[in-house]
Amino acid sequence: MAQSTLVLLIEILFLVSCVSHIATTAADYDGDVIHVAGKVLCQDCSLSYEQWINGSEPIKGAVVSITCMDERRRVGYYGSDKTDERGQFDLIVKKVLYDGKVLKPQLCNVRLVSSPDQSCNIPTNFGDGQTGVKLVRPFTVFQDLVKYVVGPFYYTTPMCEIPKTENDY
Repeated sequence: MAQSTLVLLIEILFLVSCVSHIATTAADYDGDVIHVAGKVLCQDCSLSYEQWINGSEPIKGAVVSITCMDERRRVGYYGSDKTDERGQFDLIVKKVLYDGKVLKPQLCNVRLVSSPDQSCNIPTNFGDGQTGVKLVRPFTVFQDLVKYVVGPFYYTTPMCEIPKTENDY
């Protein structure tokens, strides 16, 4: 009994050290690109709850941007990508800029910009798509690939937009 408990404890410690190593590798990653992927969907508030939750449709051609700041809080890089027919985007940003400055992923913000679908073009903050997502922790770390995954981000229909009122009443 004591021997099996000891073996289990050793296995747990090994697993914890592996996870710690992966996290350290990601934090210290000196690769040449910041890779960010995600999805943009349409949620129609006029549907029943079941359809609203499960019936999100991808938006082709939606624009998502990435803005990376420098240490002085100035924009170091701005770029964007359009979604494909599955609503997926894939931003690949070179970490070293033309002037030799190095972008830091944790100073980058990814957010919704626009939707080409006139029936679903009101940005929501589900998944922080409207305010933006900071790149804090990579989703995948494998050899030379460090990839961040954000979202999904959502747009909704104009009839779902909450009207703005004076003095927030």
